[in-house]
Amino acid sequence: MFAKHVSKDLSAYCHGELPPAASRRLAEHLIACPRCRLEFEEIKLGVKFAEQLPALSAPDSLWADLEMLLDAAPAPQEAAPDPRRFRIPYRMVAVAAVILLTVGLGVFWFFTIEERSSWLVARTGGTPRIGSRSINEKGRLGVGQWLVTDADSSAKIDVGSIGQVEIDPNTRVRLVETKATEHRLELARGRLSAHIWAPPKLFFVDTPSAVATDYGCAYTLEVGDNGDSLLRVTSGWVSLQLKDRESMVPAGAACATRPGIGPGTPYFEDASEIFKTALTKFDFEPAASWLGNLTPLETIVGNARVRDTYTLWNLLPRVEGSNRALVYERMAALVPPPVGVTREGVLMLNQQMLDSWKDKLELSWGEDPSSIKKALKRVWTTGLGKINGLQGKR
Repeated sequence: MFAKHVSKDLSAYCHGELPPAASRRLAEHLIACPRCRLEFEEIKLGVKFAEQLPALSAPDSLWADLEMLLDAAPAPQEAAPDPRRFRIPYRMVAVAAVILLTVGLGVFWFFTIEERSSWLVARTGGTPRIGSRSINEKGRLGVGQWLVTDADSSAKIDVGSIGQVEIDPNTRVRLVETKATEHRLELARGRLSAHIWAPPKLFFVDTPSAVATDYGCAYTLEVGDNGDSLLRVTSGWVSLQLKDRESMVPAGAACATRPGIGPGTPYFEDASEIFKTALTKFDFEPAASWLGNLTPLETIVGNARVRDTYTLWNLLPRVEGSNRALVYERMAALVPPPVGVTREGVLMLNQQMLDSWKDKLELSWGEDPSSIKKALKRVWTTGLGKINGLQGKR
């Protein structure tokens, strides 16, 4: 499929050592190339193991050992001494070289760590703050620090070399983690817009009601004062998850979350208001509060379009018995299942049949065949199973 793979650059990419343009090109390749993506996941897993190793201090005897080695080293063969030339003892030169090398590495390490453990923040309006310090033009957001904007201020964050995040007014966001295998923000309130060109599952945003996991995409995420959140995806895919409850949200779709409940059912934003209102009731309101002649599920099914089969497909495992049969019948009427997919298999949640039907349903969702979603589908179907096996989770 690819004439040239990127194996030789994967380690540098994993450690953030590539220039932004090269990093972006490599990320785009990883999204579409299962072979390189699998190699990258193996490298990332190795880095995770290395990060768990304890940091040990050098023993006090190290300098004494160095001196012993220097004393034992044979003297270099020299020509007859020239009294006109000032000579520095060989041992002193070697010791000085060790000292200079140590100091140089220390300085390099200090500035490298400072840069890699913080993100560059640029002011785009007003006076945003990092902690109690105002940002004039640019600043750095360190791990554990809060970036806060008021009603008149906004900012833009460079997420290492993998993307950018725009911070809207009245927003409070914290840098939780930044390393080769994970970049994570916490959005306490307000709104951010993320544009990420990294391969899947490197960038995360914690909210009070779910964790947003990037799959190579662009999206907006908004958190209200009560912790309710709303995700809108403009390209690619984003996962919303709280414990064992997860929703995959594609481009053009949205998904709400609630504290203590987690993500609701994803839906395309051009769905009817009746459909979306009924979905909110189904996801977040107790059945005892439902009023009217029709239940929210019956309203959803009755107002579903062909494109809304994506929402119905997500509802199948969230309902049981006659309700699941109701969802199936509506889906089958809108987009008949392909050969080999049976009613009994779908009602039993046979994953192979569900995936086969989903492949056919995608053609009705109006997705751009050249979008990043199609590339991600190739990754999932050919390589992600092996990758998840390496990471010990699905």
